[in-house]
Amino acid sequence: MGTPTSGPSPFHPRRAALVAPVRVDPRGIAGPSRRQARGPGWRRTSRGFYVPSTTGSSPEQRIVEAAAPLPPAGAVTGWAALRWVGGVWFDGCSPDGRDQLPVTLASCQDDIRAQAGTALCQERLNPSEIVTVDGLRVTVPERSVCFEMRYAEDEREAVVHLDMAAYSDLVSISEEVAYATAHPGWTGIPQARTAITLADENSWSPWETRMRLTWVLDAGFPPPLCNRPIFDRWGRHLGTPDFVDPETGTVGEYDGALHLSGRRRSQDLRREGIFRRHDLEYFTVLAGDMSRRELVVERMADARARAARVAPSRRSWTLTPPSWWVQSHSVERRRALTGREREVVLRHRRRVA
Repeated sequence: MGTPTSGPSPFHPRRAALVAPVRVDPRGIAGPSRRQARGPGWRRTSRGFYVPSTTGSSPEQRIVEAAAPLPPAGAVTGWAALRWVGGVWFDGCSPDGRDQLPVTLASCQDDIRAQAGTALCQERLNPSEIVTVDGLRVTVPERSVCFEMRYAEDEREAVVHLDMAAYSDLVSISEEVAYATAHPGWTGIPQARTAITLADENSWSPWETRMRLTWVLDAGFPPPLCNRPIFDRWGRHLGTPDFVDPETGTVGEYDGALHLSGRRRSQDLRREGIFRRHDLEYFTVLAGDMSRRELVVERMADARARAARVAPSRRSWTLTPPSWWVQSHSVERRRALTGREREVVLRHRRRVA
């Protein structure tokens, strides 16, 4: 028998690029025959399920394949659930990008076993915490991010998970506080609670969060304001740095590979000049710097020491926006934006979508 002409169905109409895993079909129609399944035209995704060998390996496809054996009362959780519902920074890779993370399946039943590329969570699962989105059962964002925070390698990475869930407006800090409070006995809850106190709803990337935590936890400085627009006294927008220390006027920027060449680098230098002309002291952390945290702390401390301590009444800059400015520094504010406002105010999200 040949490969079925129709092939496996798309996983969901709104996810047309994703292929639904199928079981072996002795007729070779609804799925590969046993002989076909052993050949090069098909790839086994988990015990009893297959996709054509030409199927891609995007994070979403990995999630679909991992979820195929889920029992009716189970759901995808953790990073995969957050990715599925719109968490753009949850790509299923380790922080250094070298390794793929397993897709975690939440189920209290014993009729499912971990397989390659998956992990099991058998903590109690309330049916009210499961939602179906585009044909896939996932845990609600509050549970999904709490899972990642509880099992993160340390409290800093736990903060990254919450910050990035808030970036995509999946959860707010107050919502996560309520969830953690309602589950006091779970493994890792103390770490999650600590991370919540360090979170910010307006960080725009994982490395911005890590830089901010170095400022707070290692340098010992007060929490800065993340991605807040700075204006001159006439209401003109000077720029929106990764973070600003309102006490001293110290501006911090994290420059990844995208910032190191071409037009983007020219824009960064221009903006740095504007900030300096308004007595805002400026420092930059490059992509490779975070592996030597002590040097980053020294750079931060030097910049803060140089910062012009001008009285607020004499500053040529302000963090108070003009009346016409649409503010978006919290999950609550972003959720309240109109469609057109979202296109304009959140246009920076298109760079990581």
